[in-house]
Amino acid sequence: MSKGLSSKLAGQVGEFLVCAELGRRGLIATSFTGNVPEFDLIVADGSLKTLPVQVKTSRGYSWPTTASRWIDVTIDEAGEKQIDHGDSDISHPDLIYVCVLLAGPEADQVDRYFILLKRDIQVICARNYRAWMSKHDWKRPKNFRSLDNRYYVTDLEPFEDNWALFEKHLSPS
Repeated sequence: MSKGLSSKLAGQVGEFLVCAELGRRGLIATSFTGNVPEFDLIVADGSLKTLPVQVKTSRGYSWPTTASRWIDVTIDEAGEKQIDHGDSDISHPDLIYVCVLLAGPEADQVDRYFILLKRDIQVICARNYRAWMSKHDWKRPKNFRSLDNRYYVTDLEPFEDNWALFEKHLSPS
C-alpha cells in the first residue's frame, strides 16, 4: 500500500470511528469522505439540529499542518527569515475538530479522541510554531520558506474525550 493511499485510508477510518462513537452517544453522523473543504462530517440530534465537524486522523503522535493557516507569516527573501505578523483571522473559529489517534497494533492500545474548537487548534499551532521558530531566530535551518507546523498528542490531552462539546451544541435523542 502506498503512503498516500494509506493516509487517505487512515483519514476515512478516523471519520467512520467518530461517526460510530457519536452514534453510541445518540447522535446521527455521516461522513462526506473528504469531499467538502471545511468539514468532514455532519452530525444531527433528534430534533434535526445539525453541526459540521472536521476530523483529523494520525497514526503517530502528531498532526501536520501549515503555519500560514494559523499565523500571518511573510517571508523575508533577502534575509531568508520569516516574519510573524500575529494570528490569522480564521474562518469558522467555533468549528468542532475531532483529532483521532489511531491505535497501534498492540492489543492493549485503543483509539483516542480529542475534541476541541478550531480556535483551540489555532492557539496550539501558533504557540508551537512561535516557540520552535524563536529558537531559530525565525530562520528555518534547512528551508527558510518552509511553513511546516505540527501539533502533538501532549497538546491535545486536555481535550481528550471532550464529547460534552457536542452536548453544548446538540442534544442527544
